[in-house]
Amino acid sequence: MIAGLRESRLQAGLTQAALAERLGTVQSFVAKTETGERRMDVVEFARWADATTGIDAFCKILTEMAKP
Repeated sequence: MIAGLRESRLQAGLTQAALAERLGTVQSFVAKTETGERRMDVVEFARWADATTGIDAFCKILTEMAKP
């Protein structure tokens, strides 16, 4: 799932700083989340998806990544 967070940001063409701005937070929040140093709650997860590729596309990314 962590890889999916990063992938959604990259597919949206966003830097960590740009995503942080959309989320109303700091770049280190994005970096720590993408490396697994920081956990997310469900609300943060949904906001991340909305700020990057959207919920539907984000779920598709995760589904594709889960395939063997």
